Amino acid sequence: MTGHPYDTDLERGPANHVPLTPLTQLQRVASTWPDKLAVVHGARRYDYGEFYARCRRLASALAARGIGKGDTVSVMAPNVPALLEAHFGVPMTGAVLNALNTRLDARAIAFTLAHAGSKILIADRCFSAVVKPALAETAAKPLVIDIDDPLDSSGELLGACDYESFIASGDPEFAWRMPDDEWDAIALNYTSGTTGNPKGVVFHHRGAALNAIGQILAFQLRADTSYLWTLPMFHCNGWCYTWAVTAAGGTHVCLRRVEPKAIFDSILANRVTHLCGAPIVLNMLVHAPDADRKAPAQTVQVATGGAAPPSAVIEAMERMGFRVHHLYGLTETYGPAALCAWQDEWDTLDKAGQAAMVARQGVAYPTLDALMVADPDSLAPVPADGTTIGELMVRGNTVMKGYLKNPTATAAAFAGGWFHTGDLAVRHPDGYVEIKDRSKDIIISGGENISSLEVEEVLYRHPEIMEAAVVARPDPKWGESPCAFVTLKPGAKKTDPDGVIAYCRAHMAHYKIPRTVIFGPLPKTSTGKIQKFVLRERAAKL
Repeated sequence: MTGHPYDTDLERGPANHVPLTPLTQLQRVASTWPDKLAVVHGARRYDYGEFYARCRRLASALAARGIGKGDTVSVMAPNVPALLEAHFGVPMTGAVLNALNTRLDARAIAFTLAHAGSKILIADRCFSAVVKPALAETAAKPLVIDIDDPLDSSGELLGACDYESFIASGDPEFAWRMPDDEWDAIALNYTSGTTGNPKGVVFHHRGAALNAIGQILAFQLRADTSYLWTLPMFHCNGWCYTWAVTAAGGTHVCLRRVEPKAIFDSILANRVTHLCGAPIVLNMLVHAPDADRKAPAQTVQVATGGAAPPSAVIEAMERMGFRVHHLYGLTETYGPAALCAWQDEWDTLDKAGQAAMVARQGVAYPTLDALMVADPDSLAPVPADGTTIGELMVRGNTVMKGYLKNPTATAAAFAGGWFHTGDLAVRHPDGYVEIKDRSKDIIISGGENISSLEVEEVLYRHPEIMEAAVVARPDPKWGESPCAFVTLKPGAKKTDPDGVIAYCRAHMAHYKIPRTVIFGPLPKTSTGKIQKFVLRERAAKL
């Protein structure tokens, strides 16, 4: 015999091997429950039969305009049906979906459109004040399609036609294409530029399909799930819940703005069972005016990521009828890659003890191969003693393909066969990991990553500032906010914090602007390096 008997005459073929993709889940659910409620948007409701038809219409309309494999279609929109449909309709043509971060400024949007090579931009008119100058600034000139949502008619119409007219031209029976290979790209998401320009993170069909299944397992999604879209769909494709809720046959409840009254009203009106968001969303609900707060009729499961919410917030959420689950992940891992799985023995702990357990990042997701805390150079795992710090690393099928057009950054991220998260963590004796610090001084504010280097770059262009350093300051609302320490030039006219903040407001996205500005000399090492750890300690005491 020339080969192993389990390999001989047992070949891979179309009968026993099909590329994994979340697209087939929509087809399955639409054929199984065509009349089941799929999407809620204000007073509008439509079932899975119509949802599937609309996605196919979008794919058909895109294909008629020459969109095909390897092309990029960008979308700038809040959590509306058009963005949800794009998660299926765009890859149905073989193209790649680029959901844009709606919090970015025109310059960042222009960079993204050019770097991604976007051929079509579907944009909600409410963002025209950012989209219009972005289009003027970039050499990329995509065809613009307007989302003209009746729930918000603010802003200009910039496009060749509106979204509803665009998809109306498409065929609801369009024969969409499966990926040639599950390694084919399905989505392109940009980091928040934590080390300079944003990096384009490429997702593949296999990872999207698997992490969608991971969400079903980790968050217990079912056919009777009613999922409220408080998490931006642009953020890691909504942590893959765009595909996960669909695969479970649940209902997508869209939400244009994350406001406490709208959230509580929707929870009651649509019997919401699940929602996700950064800790700031939880804090917003806890501190909502009494007139807006309404107790849900059922327990609502809440998944949160980023910095762990304070124990007081967790306790307050539970008193209101919510159950909080702590997740951890990055754009490069399709969103959540770890979860703090509940252990039965935690039931005996008091609320403070439970909160301490839930605050940890936890264990690997069901669809992740492995995570470890190790020395970043030797890859030797640290002891599980809860004190030895190493870098958190992960590997598996739910890790990105790599960074678009950036082989150097991709190679560095995958050094040693693991994805290096850049987060510093410990592993506890029970195997759960806990992040203790972040490398590269990333500031996480309201669930968004802010680069201290990017903010410092703007501050250094201020005509009166000689030196600047930006660190995270604890913020009761946003989790963290940028705190700027600046030294003025000799003989410079004294400026005040408001003046510095106003300067920043004119040169960057508003959520990145320092909320605190401190004047004075910066602490440095003997070699002249600014000691940011000293500044973090100062900021924490302000």
